[in-house]
Amino acid sequence: MIDKYQTLLNTAKSRYSETRKFFKTLKKMKSQELDQLFEKNHVRYSEEINCLDCANCCRGTGPLLKDRDINRLAKTLRTKPKRFIDTYLLRDEEGDMIFRELPCPFIDNNNFCIVYEDRPAACRDYPHTDRHNIKKYLKPTLENYRICPIVYLTIEEIKNTI
Repeated sequence: MIDKYQTLLNTAKSRYSETRKFFKTLKKMKSQELDQLFEKNHVRYSEEINCLDCANCCRGTGPLLKDRDINRLAKTLRTKPKRFIDTYLLRDEEGDMIFRELPCPFIDNNNFCIVYEDRPAACRDYPHTDRHNIKKYLKPTLENYRICPIVYLTIEEIKNTI
């Protein structure tokens, strides 16, 4: 990971407690206003941050895999869904399917995803800061604040705007 991204994430970790308090303010905002703030900043910072230079999401957190993700990945890897599950996945305490180990088994040494075209939906949508009705996703967004420079910069910009 590039040093500037690591520095941002270290700052995010140190500001997490204050940011968690700030999210109480976000919860009180109108959904449409919140969506506009997030979308504007998501676009800006998604253009500034090169995900291939960071890949912290692939190394530090895993997606929830749905049946359609499992079936698509199993087909890509030319294996049966059951074997894919047995090899790569486990069920977490909430009953969701997640990768057995991190970093993601499909990220290479250059931060490229070897199953990119068939990656799970959660990976396709990450970091989720451009979602409609973001208010429903504030809890995972707060967690992603410490993982993704795009989320960190988006939230910090929103803090400065409000």
